[in-house]
Amino acid sequence: MEQTASMHAIRAAHAFDGERFLQGGATVLVEGDRIIGVEPGGFEVPEGVELTSYDGTLLPGLVDAHVHLVSDGEMGSLERAGTLDDDGLDAMIEGSLRAQAAAGVTTVRDLGDVGFRTLAWRDRAEPGLPRIVAAGPPLTTPGGHCHYLGGEVEGVAGMRAAVAAHAARGVDVIKVMASGGMLTLGSDVFGVQFTAEELRAAVDAAHDAGLRLLAHAHSLAGIEHALAAGADGIEHFSCLTENGPSWSEDLLARVAEAGVVVGPTHGQLLDRLPTLEQLPPAIVAVFEKFGMRPDEMRARRMEVFTRVRAHGIPVCSGLDAGAAPPKPHGALWSAVDWLADAYPVDEALATATSFAAEQCGLGAETGRLRASYAADLLVVDGDLSRDVKRLSQPVAVWVRGLAQPS
Repeated sequence: MEQTASMHAIRAAHAFDGERFLQGGATVLVEGDRIIGVEPGGFEVPEGVELTSYDGTLLPGLVDAHVHLVSDGEMGSLERAGTLDDDGLDAMIEGSLRAQAAAGVTTVRDLGDVGFRTLAWRDRAEPGLPRIVAAGPPLTTPGGHCHYLGGEVEGVAGMRAAVAAHAARGVDVIKVMASGGMLTLGSDVFGVQFTAEELRAAVDAAHDAGLRLLAHAHSLAGIEHALAAGADGIEHFSCLTENGPSWSEDLLARVAEAGVVVGPTHGQLLDRLPTLEQLPPAIVAVFEKFGMRPDEMRARRMEVFTRVRAHGIPVCSGLDAGAAPPKPHGALWSAVDWLADAYPVDEALATATSFAAEQCGLGAETGRLRASYAADLLVVDGDLSRDVKRLSQPVAVWVRGLAQPS
């Protein structure tokens, strides 16, 4: 291998390449913003090449496939985003991106902004900040979930026009609210938003524009609604009914047959969970409706995803970062940790690296330790194969070859 002045090598005792753990660790050769070689842990680097060694685990930078960069996760922040001017939005977006990068997240998929502001940051591709895949404002009914982000639309013609307008602005994906949400007082978290005809029109218009459509659906009814319309992905997949989470093997079989990708968004930092008195009224009302504590809800959700795996339904990890206090930017590790309760560690990690990159349209660019891929790299303390919680302990991060401040 011919040496260049900018080449350097990163070695770790343990390594995950985006799909599997590599026996004996790995030595990754980097030149500029690219990986130019992935070698065994004991590889002898060319003379004069700077080598940095770590005792922990080297893996691709993480991909958070569900974020809201216009919100920092503080109580009410997402709702307030619609009141911010461009300077305020830019400050929020930059802070969110820096928090993600510090935690080893090198790519984010924004599924709800204000005024398409994240697209400017995507196109700027500022060195050292995560790349962005952007949906723009999510489409919702008048007064519906996240209406404060500016994506209200009604009628079949209105839906087609809204999708066309988003496509013309250059979005990477379309996001539609197929059910109500807990953060929007007055929306029906157990029901559906839009008519069947409106939702189908959104899917058709997105596909006509060469875009995938992701549906927000907390309710069981919303999941059925999105599935019938032909959505490509369903975010949250909470299966909520007025009696708590409920699902059937038939539903999961139909989701699997349709090839729909599910985004659980269930990671959270438990030490940031607000008390019942601090929760928004809409969320309190949901738990009061079916008389279930958050820990019981988590257990029921885990039951669902054990069956999701059994049916072979593809899962893409995202945190819903910025939506609420337990979901700050940079905590994607908690979503992987949650999923690892039902999945082998390598599968759980792939949902936030190689598979998430594919779902973001970046499967040939990032998410793997592979020659020619972007040098999006993360080193964490310890052996991830034995303790996935080590993902919360970044030691070193490179975003497109640029090292983050330690």
